[in-house]
Amino acid sequence: MEVRLDVPPELLAWDGDVPRARQLQAELATRVLLQDDLAPLRRLAGVDVGFEEGGAITRAAAVLLDADTLQPLAEVVARLPTRMPYIPGLLSFRELPAVLAALAQLPQVPDLVLVDGHGVAHPRGLGIAAHLGVITGLPTIGVAKKVLVGRHEPVGPKRGDRQPLLYQGRVIGTVLRSKDRVQPLIVSAGHRVSQATAAERVLAAGRGYKLPEPTRLADRIASRRDR
Repeated sequence: MEVRLDVPPELLAWDGDVPRARQLQAELATRVLLQDDLAPLRRLAGVDVGFEEGGAITRAAAVLLDADTLQPLAEVVARLPTRMPYIPGLLSFRELPAVLAALAQLPQVPDLVLVDGHGVAHPRGLGIAAHLGVITGLPTIGVAKKVLVGRHEPVGPKRGDRQPLLYQGRVIGTVLRSKDRVQPLIVSAGHRVSQATAAERVLAAGRGYKLPEPTRLADRIASRRDR
């Protein structure tokens, strides 16, 4: 499948039309694939976003790792002027231009991208991980720290314990304990990955921390805790 890392026109300029953005989300959500369509995994990427200068600059970090060893191969940062304010449910429109710019700087195209944020665990089925996957064609998984929408039963205390996240009668993600007795993650498929595989890939990418290694490293850079 072709990888597209250019910025779509609808992300280049914000005209304040919230209903249109929500309509576009609903349209793009119909293109999300929730079946496994993964090539052999050689390279993983993690992406996360922070802000500078009081929110005027969007700072996106992308980290490329060896899929077997989880050793970093490259890390990049892209800084772009922030194009729109924070609007609940429309986070991807605000952050994706910088994320795409960061991914385009990586020396190789990743086989799977873990995104700090939601996949289909979103009111209109298009969180930032799903949005990224649809517009690039890349397999993506959302790894979030809090529930945006849905409900779940209590999760057991051990690493690997999990419960389905339910919304409107559908499973939209997995509430996954990634480390013993640490608050669980909200893992949801983004694009070209099934819900079951998304949870297993997040566990496999862990190195003893709450966050899987791709988004843990990206989070440190995006938030500038790596300095």
